Amino acid sequence: MRSGRVFAIVLRVFYLMCGSATRIVPLFAWVTVDILLWGFITRYLNSVAMTGFSFVPAMLGAVLMWDFFIRVMQGVTMAFFEDVWSRNFLNIFAAPISIAEYVAGHVVSSIFTSAVGLVVMLLLATFAFGLSIFAYGALIVPFLLVLFLFAIGLGIFGSAVVLRLGPAAEWFVWPIPALISPFVGVFYPLATLPHWMQCVAYLLPPSYVFEGIRSIVKGGGVSSGSLLIGAALAVGYIILACGFFNWMYRVAVRTGLIARYSAESVS
Repeated sequence: MRSGRVFAIVLRVFYLMCGSATRIVPLFAWVTVDILLWGFITRYLNSVAMTGFSFVPAMLGAVLMWDFFIRVMQGVTMAFFEDVWSRNFLNIFAAPISIAEYVAGHVVSSIFTSAVGLVVMLLLATFAFGLSIFAYGALIVPFLLVLFLFAIGLGIFGSAVVLRLGPAAEWFVWPIPALISPFVGVFYPLATLPHWMQCVAYLLPPSYVFEGIRSIVKGGGVSSGSLLIGAALAVGYIILACGFFNWMYRVAVRTGLIARYSAESVS
């Protein structure tokens, strides 16, 4: 893998972002709406709860983490979709670039775009609603890392699905975070789920993050073993997703699908 080729992919994404306000505004707009909406909800809950319990670190912190996860995943898929929409695959892979370099470039670009969204969310949540990220201590780093790794894996997987099924399949990718959110317990303990959903939850790395957040808010500790399990699962999903993307690429090349992209399915 050559860093110059990875940088070329990142640079292309940068030029696309700088050349269009419609690509820049979503980095700020949706995260701002989410933080404002849930910030006011937590403020209202604090006013009526009468328990002395603060919902800000429990709920607003969870929203911030979950939005970060979504932004990372979309950072990978959106960069990939740009090539889908512009029918640029033949141009990309006519160049001497490998699949690993292409995917790595999208991952690096996702780091920068998600970092922008994270900074905006932190500033807004801190100054408008008094959320202190230091309430989670040094564990905020592994929390974000687990979410980041799993989001990268899901982003690569979603890109592979679109690569195989065509541009119309992007509608299978957008709902993925919403589909897994009931299982990972963003706003409630996993113990409230039915047994079969709990079994699924323990296979999803974000479950360990949000359980850890609730444990800290309650004044307890977080098991390092559970975080290691979450991180190991996230890395495993990345490996599987990369293998799946490589497989779908080979299928697309062998069958000629990569040259026949249109606005509809190419299956």
